Amino acid sequence: MRVEISGLTKLFENRVRLGIMSVLIVNDSYDFNSLKATLGVTDGNLASHLKALEENSLIRVNKQFIGRKPNTSYSITETGAQLFRTHLKALEDIIKSQ
Repeated sequence: MRVEISGLTKLFENRVRLGIMSVLIVNDSYDFNSLKATLGVTDGNLASHLKALEENSLIRVNKQFIGRKPNTSYSITETGAQLFRTHLKALEDIIKSQ
């Protein structure tokens, strides 16, 4: 039996990127430190994956100050949400086909 994988997106093959997108699809926004704690990753690891998603226009970055402290938060773009839903649907279809 042949399994259709054309709906899968290479950008989401990494567990950290999959985790980032999973968090952002169900939240309006999420800040860097909360993402780091939720996913259990290092600053550098998270930053590199966020950059890849941002460069592909799948997430947007919002930098602001809360009091005197800088705060960076992230949200999913419409393109990112659509691509992620397509990826999840492809995974569901693969599971159901077995």
